[in-house]
Parts: sequence; C-alpha cells; structure tokens
Amino acid sequence: MTTKTLIVKNLKTYYKTRLKEKVCAVDDISLELEEGRVLGIAGESGCGKSTLALSLMGFYFPPLNFKSGTIEVDGVDIMKLPYEKLRTDYLGTKIAYIPQAAMNALNPTLRISSFVLDVLREHRPDLTKEQMLNLAREKFEFLHLPERVLSAYPNELSGGMKQRTVIALSSMLNPKVLIADEPSSALDVTSQKIVIAMLKKMMDDQFVKSMIFITHELPLLRHVADDIVIMYAGEFVEKGTAEEVIFDPIHPYSHALMASIIVPEEEMKSKQLCAIPGAPPNLKNVPPGCRFADRCSFAEKKNKKEFERIPLIHFGNGRYSRCIFSESELREKYAKKAAKQHSENYYE
Repeated sequence: MTTKTLIVKNLKTYYKTRLKEKVCAVDDISLELEEGRVLGIAGESGCGKSTLALSLMGFYFPPLNFKSGTIEVDGVDIMKLPYEKLRTDYLGTKIAYIPQAAMNALNPTLRISSFVLDVLREHRPDLTKEQMLNLAREKFEFLHLPERVLSAYPNELSGGMKQRTVIALSSMLNPKVLIADEPSSALDVTSQKIVIAMLKKMMDDQFVKSMIFITHELPLLRHVADDIVIMYAGEFVEKGTAEEVIFDPIHPYSHALMASIIVPEEEMKSKQLCAIPGAPPNLKNVPPGCRFADRCSFAEKKNKKEFERIPLIHFGNGRYSRCIFSESELREKYAKKAAKQHSENYYE
C-alpha cells in the first residue's frame, strides 16, 4: 500500500491588491503526492506555480491570503494548526521549501554556519553546537560541498555552490516533502546537471521521501519527474505521467507548449515550431468559461462565451484533462492539423 505524504483538496488562495481587488492565483487545486515519487508542475510565468508552492507551505503573509481548502502533510491538515506549531513541528521537518531565486535567498552579511545553527537551534535544541555543525558537514559532504563553505559568506560562493547550499539548508532535517521552486533556473547547463543529480540522489537515498519540482522547462521534467501536471491561469489543466504529458499531451494548452519547444535539429525538419497567440487572462477578472478559450485554435469564437468551467476529466490510468472536448475529439483535431501542416510543406 502506497503512503501519501501530501494531500491537497480544493485549495484556493488569492492576493489582495492595494485597491482591495482579489487576484485568484490558485483556484481549486487538488493533488496527491505518494512517497517515493516526484511530481512536476509546469506552466508559463504567472500561471500560479510559485504561489502554489508558498500556499502549500502555509506562507500566508500579505498580500497572499488563504480562502479555502485542506493541505494534509503526513496526515495532518496544516491549515488547522496554530502558526507557531506549524513553524516548529512541520516546516523544515515534514515539509520544506527551496525558494525560487535561491541564489539570492541568503543574507550576504552572515556566514553559512549562521544559517545552519539558526535552523537546527529552532528544530533540534537538544543538540550541541558541535553536533549541529557535524550534522551540517555530513549534509554538505553529501551535496559535494567542501567544509570550508560553512565559514564562508554567500558572496564567496559560486552560483552552483549557493544553490546547493540552499538545498542543504532546506533538507537539513530530511523532510518528507520537498518543494523545489525552479531550483535550476539561472544556472549554466553544467550546474543544472549537478543540482538535478543531487536532488535525485536525495530521493534515492531517502533523505527526502517525495518531491514537488516546479519549472517552466517541460523537457527538464522528463529527467526528474514521475508525474507532471500542467498549470494555466491558476488551475491544473492536465495531469499524467512524465512520458505521457511530454510525448502525448491531450489538453490544447499542453499540446501548444510542446509545439513551442525547440528540439534537436534532425527532428526540426518534420516539425513546425509555433507560438501560443495572445496572453493568459487577467486573474483579477477570471473569465467564466474555459480560461484558455481565447488562445485555443480549436475553440470557435462564437461559442467561447458559452463555455462553462469544467472539472478535470479522468480519462483512466491517472490521466486527466480540463477541456470541453473529449480525448477522442482532441486527438482527431490534432491529426487533422498535423496532416494539414504536412501537406502545406512549411519547411520548403
């Protein structure tokens, strides 16, 4: 029997602007994360990925507000806990967070050892200072960081070393759920590869039981995630295994995302690179129907206003899509579109 480390049901969070307007950044999100698995979350900038990460951690500080839903971590709804208990007993120990732009997350006036001691004194006050530093040395060694990093200031470290240092601090207490918000962004390809390898090794060695990996780079998730959900305008629009979503997307948005990705040159000869027209809807005034309708090539303009919001439809075997069209209808439309592109010889 599989153990679920995280269960989220109907989560809704919003930002309140200075003009008292509400921005529905996370709208009715539900997900389940099993022990030993990595869930990838992808989507373009502004779709709500980072807000979802903050929401799952219980980081509700103005202007972010919680509206409704449940977030069960290790069987306990953290939204019902007093914040002090959440901070001391769950954050960092049960669920941890690698922030976006992690290379800028460290106070430049403090040595790395100060961050280590701050974390461990809060959660492991039974340890002596030397025991805390020894624990940090073990974690740093695992992440291929030399001991000298402990006495260094953040500006003395390279980008890749700072990233791994933040990962070490976030996972110091071996959390059951680790949320990594674009941990490889702003890194060169070599550093990206090292960071990804470290995260996978942490999972393999069970220092971390399960992981949510957030990125806007879909191809990257093929090498990291077991399952992928595609997020658009504050809601999930597709869910499936990594191979399914990347190589056989169902939802028109997922399909368009994959069509906009540059692939190796030999494959480009038979593929037309395309862009998604328009822009995502304003989340201060969410459209009543399909949120992707204005950008979807399959939605007829005269019917867009008639579309009603529909739930994620289960197609079987853990495959979900949020679309007014059925799976068979979408596949037929994709086949016709591909045939038309082939007949028009776009590359000649």
